[in-house]
Amino acid sequence: MKKDFYLEITHVDKHSKARAGILHTPHGDVEVPMFMPVGTQGTVKTLSPEEVKSLGAGFILANTYHLALRPGEDIIEQAGGLHKYMNWDGPILTDSGGFQVFSLASRRSIKEDGVEFRNHLNGDKMFFSPEKVIEIQQKIGSDVMMVLDECIPYPVKYRYAKESTERTIRWAKRCKDAQTSKNQALFGIVQGGEFEDLRKMCSKQLAELDFKGYAIGGTSIGEPKDVYSKMVDYSLTYLPEDKPRYIMGVGSIDFILEGIEKGCDMFDCVLPTRLARHGALMTSHGRVNIRDAQYKADFTPLDDECDCYTCTHYTKSYLRHLYVSDESFGKRLLSIHNVRFLIHLMEEARTAIKEDRFTEFKDEWLKKYGSDKGF
Repeated sequence: MKKDFYLEITHVDKHSKARAGILHTPHGDVEVPMFMPVGTQGTVKTLSPEEVKSLGAGFILANTYHLALRPGEDIIEQAGGLHKYMNWDGPILTDSGGFQVFSLASRRSIKEDGVEFRNHLNGDKMFFSPEKVIEIQQKIGSDVMMVLDECIPYPVKYRYAKESTERTIRWAKRCKDAQTSKNQALFGIVQGGEFEDLRKMCSKQLAELDFKGYAIGGTSIGEPKDVYSKMVDYSLTYLPEDKPRYIMGVGSIDFILEGIEKGCDMFDCVLPTRLARHGALMTSHGRVNIRDAQYKADFTPLDDECDCYTCTHYTKSYLRHLYVSDESFGKRLLSIHNVRFLIHLMEEARTAIKEDRFTEFKDEWLKKYGSDKGF
């Protein structure tokens, strides 16, 4: 009997490890590889759930730390769970707050029991243990929950990375022991910094715990591309091939395509909406900075190969006008395009995998953006 949450691999590219498939979840089936727009606080910035769905998104990602601060997990539970609260009927993945262990380094203290934060809103103390993180995510009701981990900074000393990775493994086991929900999938997170033995140790021990899926953490935090590549390779060593593989926090085209080529299925990042708010656009012809004066009288679409609402209804000139005028509608339109662009890229990647030409597809895209550029 098939489980409510499982990965069905439908095709593996003959010339790489890239694979296409379907991730079956209690809130619907989603094709992989896929990009998940980030809705940190229960919303993808500037976009409605209906718009996000129209762009082709399957999953969205929300953040446990931020939702626990406001409105609070109890309010979300009383509302009937996050799906109902935010009017989203597709699958949701919640991060554990592990990234905040990295991003709020000056405001937290790591102990064996968990992490003590002084939250960024009012400085009040809050404590995240592995058990607490699972309790919060169960109340939120996400389809995929993440274990508590420490996102190890880069660069870092080996001793620190080793102690942190061993603690992340212990925390992962505690998270699994704490789970009581039957309809939520729990993912383990492989850490280990840039160190091969630590990544292999972590992936092996997490695989033995038999999670529903596995994430690769501690990437895309400033490391060079060759280091990122090694981190992913090392992490995949012992991970089961029949479970979903998720590279956390990756939104640049080169990192995504390399991850797909290595056999990873899921990606997320705030990059498309963050770039949009700063007037930077991903297009089929390369990067566009819409604030540039060259677009003032450019009455052509932003991207003639894009089928999104923005590109089919508005010109570069109008989009530039909205941006330089600081109109919120402009940020919405630019966000619509960037999110659709990455989702469409994944659609094309899946087609390329099914036609056994993913390596050519990847090389074509990297020529447009530069193989050594993050965006």
